[in-house]
Amino acid sequence: MKNILIISSFLFTAFFSSATEKEIIKSSMYEVTVYAQGAQIFNRASYTVKPGITEIIIDGVSPFIDAKSLQVKATGNVILMDSKYSLYYPKPEPASVDGLPLKIRKDILLIEDSIKIVAYDLQEIQDELDVLMATKNILANNGAIRGQGKVNDSINLLKQAVDYYTLKMTELNKKIQALNKRKADKLEKRQGMDERLADLRNYQNNNDMNPAKKGPIHRLTITVSSKEAATGKINFSYLVSNAGWTPSYDLRSDGLTSKINLTYKANVYQNCGLDWDNVKLNISTNNPYMNKTKPTLHPWYIDYYAYRNDKYKSINMNAAPAMQKEELSEKGYAYSNTIQTDALTSDMFVQTIRQLSSIEFKIDLPYSIKSNNEQHMVLIKTADLDAEYKYFSVPKLDNSVYLVAQITKLDELGMVPAEANIFFDGSYIGETYIDPTAMEDTLSLSLGRDQNIVIKRTLLKKELKEKVIGDKKERTFAYSIEVKNIKATAIDIVIQDQIPITTNADITIEPIDLAKARYDDRTGALEWTFTLKPKENKVIDFSFKVKHNKDLNIPIH
Repeated sequence: MKNILIISSFLFTAFFSSATEKEIIKSSMYEVTVYAQGAQIFNRASYTVKPGITEIIIDGVSPFIDAKSLQVKATGNVILMDSKYSLYYPKPEPASVDGLPLKIRKDILLIEDSIKIVAYDLQEIQDELDVLMATKNILANNGAIRGQGKVNDSINLLKQAVDYYTLKMTELNKKIQALNKRKADKLEKRQGMDERLADLRNYQNNNDMNPAKKGPIHRLTITVSSKEAATGKINFSYLVSNAGWTPSYDLRSDGLTSKINLTYKANVYQNCGLDWDNVKLNISTNNPYMNKTKPTLHPWYIDYYAYRNDKYKSINMNAAPAMQKEELSEKGYAYSNTIQTDALTSDMFVQTIRQLSSIEFKIDLPYSIKSNNEQHMVLIKTADLDAEYKYFSVPKLDNSVYLVAQITKLDELGMVPAEANIFFDGSYIGETYIDPTAMEDTLSLSLGRDQNIVIKRTLLKKELKEKVIGDKKERTFAYSIEVKNIKATAIDIVIQDQIPITTNADITIEPIDLAKARYDDRTGALEWTFTLKPKENKVIDFSFKVKHNKDLNIPIH
C-alpha cells in the first residue's frame, strides 16, 4: 500500500511538472523594411522560462499580419518547437460597483426594462384597436344596415337592425376611445422615459463611465522546451500589407554646368495598426506581393480566320509613330539657394545594398511614423549626374524649341519608375516621368521652351501636285521648316519630323527630297542635327509622294 502511494505521488508530481507553462511578455519594434507594397516589421523581446514546455505569448501584433511570413529566432538554452499567430478575445471588464457610475447604470437598466414593458403594452392596445376597427367596418358594411335584402320589406326588421347598429356602434366607439386614451398615456410615458434614458446615456458618455470595449488581441504564441530554467532573447519578424512607399524625384539644373542634381525621395505610408516609434527604416525596391513564378511558354497555334474586308473604310496616315512630346507646365515657382552652411540630410546616412533582384536603402537614422496612412518624405539619395544639353523641336506638333538634358548612367542609382519635379535655374518648370526600366541608355529630360529660338513649319501649297496614272492616283507633298537662333551663343539643335508609312500593299510612299535627314523607313521618322550660330537662320525643305487607288481617299494633313 505504501509503495502504491509513493508511485501515485511520483506520477502526480511528474504530470504537473510536465504541464505547459504560459508566459506573457512584451516586445518592442526596432526595425522596419518598407517595400513597394507591404512592410517587414522586426521585433525583439526578452524571456525567462522554467524547465519543461513553455508557451511564450507576445501581444501587440499588427492585425494586418501575413501569418505565412512569420519568422522567429531565439537565443538561450531552449528548443524552438512551434510558433503561430492567433486571436485572443479577452473577458469584458465588469461594470463599476462604486459611487455614482453604478447608480447611473442601474437607472439605465431600469428605464430600458420599463421601455420594453411599455412597448408590449402599446402593441397589445394596438391589437385591440385593430379588432374593434375591423368590427366597425363589418357592421357598417352589413347588407341589413345598408338597406339591402328583405329588411326593406319589414318595418320590424328595419327597426331591429337600426337598434342593433346603434347599440353596437356606441359600444365599439366607447371602447375605441378608451383604448386611444390608454395609448396616448403610454406614448407620453414612453416619451418621458426615452428623454430620461438619453440624459443618462449622455451623462455616462461625457463622464467616460462606459467600460472599455476590448476587441480581439492579435498575438503570437511561441512554444519552447527547456531542461532547465533559461533566459534569452527572441527576435521575430512578419509582413504587413497596409504599408508601402512611392518614389519621387527632384531634378535641378542651373544651365551653367554639365551637371544635373538628382534628389531621390521615398514617400512612406503605413496603416498597419501599430505606430512605428523610433525605428530603423529600410527602403526596398522589392514587392513581396508581386508574382515570383517564372512564366511558362506554351505552343502557339495559328490557323485561317475569316477577317472582315473593311480595311479601306478608314486609313489614317497620322497613325504612324511620332516622337512623344513632353508636356510641361510653366508654373514658375521660385527655388532660392541659401548662403548659410547646408544642414545635414538623411541621404548622408543611407547605405545602398544591391541584392539579387532588388535594391535596399538602409537608413541609419530613427524614424517615427504613425499608423494613419499619411505620407512621410524620406530622402534616400542625392547625386550629381553628367548631362549633355541639346535643343529639340518637333514643329509638326508644336512650334517651340525645347532645351533637353540627356542624362546617362541612371542604372547605377537603383531607381524605379516615378514622376520627377524639374527645377531649372532656380525655378520650378514642371514635371516629367523617369522610367529606368526602359531599354534606352540615355534619359532625355526636357527643361522647357526657349523663346529665343524661333521655328515654323509650313505646307508648300505651290508644290502640291496630283495626277492620275492608270488606276492609281499620285499625290506630291512638300513642307518647309525654318529655324532661327536669336540667342547670343551657338546652339546644337535636333529637329524631328516624319513622312507617312503604311502596311497596305496597295499604297506606295516614296521620299523625294529629305534634305539629308536621318531617315528611319520603319517608322517614317526624319531627324536633322546641326549647329546654329548666333542670329543664324536655316531652312529645311522636304517632300514625298503617295500612290494609291484613285477611287479611294486617303486623308493626309
